[in-house]
Parts: sequence; C-alpha cells; structure tokens
Amino acid sequence: MTRPIFICAIVLCLSLIAGSGHAQEATTRIGDGPTRILLRSTTDIAIIRPVIRAFADQNPDLSVAYEQWGSNALFAQSRAACRGEALPADAILSSAVQHMVWLVNAACAHPYQSTGTAALPGARRWRNELWGITTEPAVIVYNKQAIAGADVPRSRFALLDAMRTRPETLQGRIATYDIGASGLGYLFAYADSLEATSFGALLEGFSRVGAVATCCSAEIIQSVAEGRHLIAYNVLGSYVLSAQRPEIGFILPEDYTLLLSRAFMIPKQAAHPQAAERLLDFLVSPEGQDRLAAVGLVSQIDDAENGLAPSARRFIPLSPALLVAMDRNRRAALFTIWDDAFDREIGP
Repeated sequence: MTRPIFICAIVLCLSLIAGSGHAQEATTRIGDGPTRILLRSTTDIAIIRPVIRAFADQNPDLSVAYEQWGSNALFAQSRAACRGEALPADAILSSAVQHMVWLVNAACAHPYQSTGTAALPGARRWRNELWGITTEPAVIVYNKQAIAGADVPRSRFALLDAMRTRPETLQGRIATYDIGASGLGYLFAYADSLEATSFGALLEGFSRVGAVATCCSAEIIQSVAEGRHLIAYNVLGSYVLSAQRPEIGFILPEDYTLLLSRAFMIPKQAAHPQAAERLLDFLVSPEGQDRLAAVGLVSQIDDAENGLAPSARRFIPLSPALLVAMDRNRRAALFTIWDDAFDREIGP
C-alpha cells in the first residue's frame, strides 16, 4: 500500500469514528413489513439476498434494510455506535470475527438465548452474545486452463514447491487478501501465523515470486478466472462457489483448511432487538442453515467428495483467544513481516 493511499484510509476511518461519514458499499431493502430492521453485514448482497428474502416472507410484519460494508469500515462504525457516536444497527454480521469478539468484550452486545442458539457448537457461540451462522472454508483457487493435474497445489507445501520450482511461471501471478484492507484477510493471516511449520516459508515464497495482495474476493476471483493471476491463496470458498466461473477450480488444502463461521451480533443499542432475535433464530434453524447452504455459506465439509480429513480442519472459534489477534503488538509484528514480503511501505 502506498503512503498516500494509507493516509486516505486513516482519514476515512476517522470520519467513521466521528459518525460523519458513510462507508457502506451497497444497500437494499428486502420485504415490505412496516417494522424495518437494519442489518449491517460484510456478506455480498447478491449471495445472501435469497436467505433474507425467505426470512422476510415468513415475517410479513418485518422488512430488512441491508447494508453491505467492508469489514474494517464496519468495525469502525460499530465501535462508534457502541459509544453513542453513530447510528446503531439492529444486527451485525461479519466475516472478520476477531472484530466481533472485540465488540462483545467491550460490552457492545445484547444478550439472547434460545433453543436454536443453545444448539450451536461451542466454537460457534460465545457468552450468549455472539453466534456463528455459517461454515466456510478458506481455499486455494487456480486457473484450470493454466494449471491442471499434478501441478494443482493441494497443500501449502505443494504451493511452496511450485513457487520454488516454477518461479518464472508464477512471477506476479499469485494473489491473496491485503491484510491492511481486509479484516478477513488479516484474520486468515493471523490464523496461518499460528502454524509455524509453513507460514514463514509461505511469506518467503510470496516475496520471491512477487505475489500480489489486494482487497476483495470478487476482484481476486475474477483475476484468476481471466488468467491475470493463476493462483489465489486463502480465498473464502463461498465466494468462489457463488461466482460460478467454470475457468477456476479450488482446493481445500490437505495440510489444514481454515474454517470460518460468520459472526452475528445484536448491538445493545439496537432499536428492534426482538426482531433481530427472530432473524437470528431463523438463520440458525434447520431451514435457515439449509438456505445458507444453498447459497454456499454453509459448506458440507463432511461430504466424501472433498476428502478433507477431520485432522486437517482448523475451525476459527468465537472465543476470547481472538482478542490476541487484536493486540497492538501482535498486529504490528504481523504487519512487519507481511509488509516486508509484499514490499509495502507501511502497515496500518
């Protein structure tokens, strides 16, 4: 990230904290009910719309004002709302779950418990204030026309071998999330950093082949489909499936696959907390989970087709352990080695 772009990002963040700016990427209204609940989310509207539509159809007294945000901007806005400095949402749904754990720990959440929430696995709920509603793997994406057969990297170690043995083919042709622009990208990088056997070597390999760090899932997937990049690392599988691009394939890394559950929170200042509770109960219900699965947000990881061994699954739990990811010193250390690998001038 260049210094001018970084300065602009600081200005945007400060405007959000002051409550004077709006940074939602897209908005829509779903349903016609007189009581409108405000849902702020990092999930693309195009993906989740059928799920929210089903909820609105079953709750004709409600409508949903859906705002799609970038994860960092959503976190800044939610912090400001918690302090009473910005308009609060009725519900927040974010893939940057470390942000959500921070908000709950800062007493920004409304507590709730029901039969549906109590049935969630322990790793997908915390303090009856935060709930994981999806199951999504981080995958390796590749261009099928350029990479096939034994050349498809089915693990991080295979990706490392490819970067070592075919650097001329992969020079400038590998992409991943920019951890400064993407809270999800930072979360995945932090989770990878806990796997000491491969993380340092991966960063060294990315540096050697001039890998590109960029902001967005859609941009990364499109670049691989068009052949501008040949491989993308740590992309959310749900976005790959929803893109429906026949030019790309994806791999659940055999050494380990990170599994994310998007976190749902009801802010303590929510204007319609009971309506938000109804939405939560729908999302964790069997019907809600089936509808989330239909749009790719609940991966059927137990299917025999994917062949992912139970020992290779790394669930990212909703727990206080994620507060470490938000520690200033830990963030600074991660950004130092990341910026060096991607030849960035400065990290946030």
